[in-house]
Amino acid sequence: MHHASDILFSLFIVFLAAQLGGELAQRLKLPGVVGQIAAGCAIGPSLLGWITPAQVATGTPLDVLAEIGVVLLLFSVGLETRLDDLKKVGKVAVLVGVLGVLVPFGMGSLWAHGSGFSWDKSLFVAAAFVATSAGITARVLQELGALQRIESKVILGAAVIDDILAMLLLGVVVSLQSGGGFDPAHLLLVLAGAIGFIAVIGWGGTRVMRWNSGWLEKPLDPHSPLVIVLALCLGLAWLSTLVGLAAIIGAFLAGMIASETRQQHTLEQQAMPLLALLTPFFFVITGSKIDLHELASPAALLMLAAVTAIAIVSKLIGGWLGALSLGRRSATIVGFGMVPRGEVGVVIASLGLAAGVFNDRIYAIIVAMSLLTAMVTPPLLAWLLRRAGRAGVEPQADA
Repeated sequence: MHHASDILFSLFIVFLAAQLGGELAQRLKLPGVVGQIAAGCAIGPSLLGWITPAQVATGTPLDVLAEIGVVLLLFSVGLETRLDDLKKVGKVAVLVGVLGVLVPFGMGSLWAHGSGFSWDKSLFVAAAFVATSAGITARVLQELGALQRIESKVILGAAVIDDILAMLLLGVVVSLQSGGGFDPAHLLLVLAGAIGFIAVIGWGGTRVMRWNSGWLEKPLDPHSPLVIVLALCLGLAWLSTLVGLAAIIGAFLAGMIASETRQQHTLEQQAMPLLALLTPFFFVITGSKIDLHELASPAALLMLAAVTAIAIVSKLIGGWLGALSLGRRSATIVGFGMVPRGEVGVVIASLGLAAGVFNDRIYAIIVAMSLLTAMVTPPLLAWLLRRAGRAGVEPQADA
């Protein structure tokens, strides 16, 4: 059982580190999320050791707060995203999502097999290259006020497709690794459930809110609209996990439903203090999960460089090709927006370590790759968006 004073001290350390790291990054003209992830590395076991692996293990208070933080972040992003806007970029988003999975998976498999892994283990390694971390990119887009750009809508739409395909691929490689074999019927059932969940919740929920959102104000509590939509957010995040999707997909859908209400602007304002309190935990905890000691050799650093290069280039190629119809500049923005792996790669690396697929060094390399892509992408994406803004580039979606 965790002692209350120890937990409170850990919360204080993480939150303070997040604020200092974010402030320093912004003074260096970098997105605040970069500083928060770097702060996590600094206070983690690799350097200061103020946060230990046991404190951020699954189910611990810090881990739970990090999960709630990213759920609320994607909820707030959904609040600024309307279903009609996503429909306008639907074809492009699907293409970006599909190519953004197939290209990294193929390149990751070839690299792993060439490095000595058997094909079944190579597929497991490649799964860590696949899924984009929507939380990282969403925060950068939000900080820059770029959520209304067409590239942002494509990235967010593609992230949903990306998540579905990534979960399916993970199901395949886990089955192969465990000796369970390939079961097409089961995978088709998972796919149908995921698509059905998104379609019913996304389309049906927005229709209900457009029809009548006045009932949100029926309770006597003046904060009832926020309380109700937060309950919706948590409920859909939970339901999302039941159909094999990440919790952040359900949270994003809840925000998108709430964006159709007449209270949208009020909800955004009321949610800001919650985001300021909880979202930093996600980024700092993500950074604290890497152990730099496992990388303290030339061979490990060389492998990390190769893995990170493949991870960046493969996602960039997939996203760029998928969004090429928007123009090369916008396609580049979309490509970089799909690069961060963040917590998704960390989760897959943890599964690989538990299954005996990875040793400690490979695990550290996969986690480091996930975090490096999360740290490298934000400043590049911010620079591309500012450059596009100065050039007056604002491509329009086809109706």
